[in-house]
Amino acid sequence: MPIGTSFGLFNGSKYKLTHTHTNHGKNEKFYAEQLSNTDFISFNLYHLKNQKHLLKPCEMPEEKVIHFIENVQLIQV
Repeated sequence: MPIGTSFGLFNGSKYKLTHTHTNHGKNEKFYAEQLSNTDFISFNLYHLKNQKHLLKPCEMPEEKVIHFIENVQLIQV
């Protein structure tokens, strides 16, 4: 995902995507908001030592986050 704000399509719906880095690039925050309804995707990704990563979804199953990230298609607005 590109850093900043972008848009994507997922399951036929348009989403506004916001992706930021914090802590000198060691952490990532991601939030996707469905524009036509109330669905959203939110998570933090922590880059740990030894090239390991820790995914922390915000109030949703990890599977929902992974499915979204693997299937959202970026679009130009």
